[in-house]
Parts: sequence; structure tokens; C-alpha cells
Amino acid sequence: MMNNQKKSLRTRIAYSQNFIKDKALVALLINNSGITGQDVVYEIGPGQGIITEQLLRVSAKVVAYEIDSNLYNKLKDRYIGDGKLVLHLGDFMDCPLPTGPYKVFSNIPFNISSAVIKKLTNANSSPVDTHLIVQKEAAAKIMGRPLDSKNSQMATLLYPWFDISAVHSFRKNDFFPAPRVDTLLIRILRRARPLIGLFEKKLFDDFVVYTYSQFKPNVLEGLASIFGAKQLSLILHKIGIPDTAKPTEIEP
Repeated sequence: MMNNQKKSLRTRIAYSQNFIKDKALVALLINNSGITGQDVVYEIGPGQGIITEQLLRVSAKVVAYEIDSNLYNKLKDRYIGDGKLVLHLGDFMDCPLPTGPYKVFSNIPFNISSAVIKKLTNANSSPVDTHLIVQKEAAAKIMGRPLDSKNSQMATLLYPWFDISAVHSFRKNDFFPAPRVDTLLIRILRRARPLIGLFEKKLFDDFVVYTYSQFKPNVLEGLASIFGAKQLSLILHKIGIPDTAKPTEIEP
């Protein structure tokens, strides 16, 4: 028994898991998330099941992936016979995503935040709506300004397809163990109408990556070889962007 507890603790440490403690807070956040009795909800790393319990209360079905075998077995025993829960032992990063509509609500391990967000947002069938508990640094990277001091390449790439916002700021003692970093609940809402066309996505992505990868002091010098300096200066002036602006200073 003691060996299993030690193994489970090592696994949680390895995956940077901080478990939320307050059931009432979880219930409030899920009630405000827009999840309904018609929704299939994916949960990544259910842990001790505090979020799972509330998701089962309000949704049609919960599909949960738990990598820790000890926590998986406890959840399996707890919810045996509950047809609304589909529980998998394994790594969410290796699982296929559904082709039909689904939502996500998860307290994900901090050290895989970026990988999880990339998987969900790059999928051919991305979630209709996603709520993730992440460290503030990860949230800033995908949201850009005003949460961050700049707009990252990732924030700019995601902007035409997703409306990303911070919906709750946690206290450190909301978790066990208490994290050393600030933590937010973010919402990644897929836009019903993307701001660019599907057939323009690759062109847009390539252009953004090229713009951000130019080691030049500003966007005018970085893109002059494509547009010509005079032409580009006129374009920037017309849309209200200074010649001296860096890519990170331009709104998506």
C-alpha cells in the first residue's frame, strides 16, 4: 500500500499536478461554463475526480483520460456502473479526438499545458468550447495583450479561429499542493465564423511565422523584401501601424 502511494505521489510530481480542493468553487465554475445536458465533455487528468463529479452532474457524457494507474483505479471503483463516464487509463496526448461536437473542461498538468493547447487547437475537429486551468504564463502566451506585454506568434496564429479569455483567477491555496505560480481558468471558444477563410489558413499561418521569424528591428525591415520598403510603408500607414513596430506590438 505504501509503495503504491509513493509511486502515485512521484507520478503527480512528474506531471506537475495541483489538485483543486473546493467542490463549491468547481461547481460554480462549471455552472458558469455553458456546459449542458446535451454536451460530451473531455477531461484531461481527472485526478481525484472533483471536477469529474460536477461534470457528470451537468453533461450528457464525460470522457476522461488519467495517466496515473492508482488514481485511475480509484475513479474506476468510485464510478463503476455509471454509464455517463468513459474512463481511460493512458496519456491524453496519445488519444484520438472525436469527430463530432465536444467540449473540454480540465485542470491539466502545468508542464504539458502548451502541448495540450496545441493538440486541441490544431485538431481537424477542435472542441467547440474549452475551459482549462493553467498557469498564468501559459495563458499569457496564447492570449497576448493585455494579459501579456506583447502578442506572441502563437496568440496571433490562434486569434482568427478562437476567442480566448481568462474567466477566473485562483488563489494558491485553492490547490493541493499549492502551486508557486499564478493560476487562471481560461476559455478557448471556437469562433462560429473564423475571421479568415479556411482556404487562406495556410497562407495566413505561413505569413505570420515568416513575419515573427525575421531577425530585424521592426516589421518594415522584416517584410521590405516581400513588399518593397516604399509600398510596405504606405500599407502600414494606411492601417495605422508605425514603421517602427515589432510583430509582437501589432494586434492580430
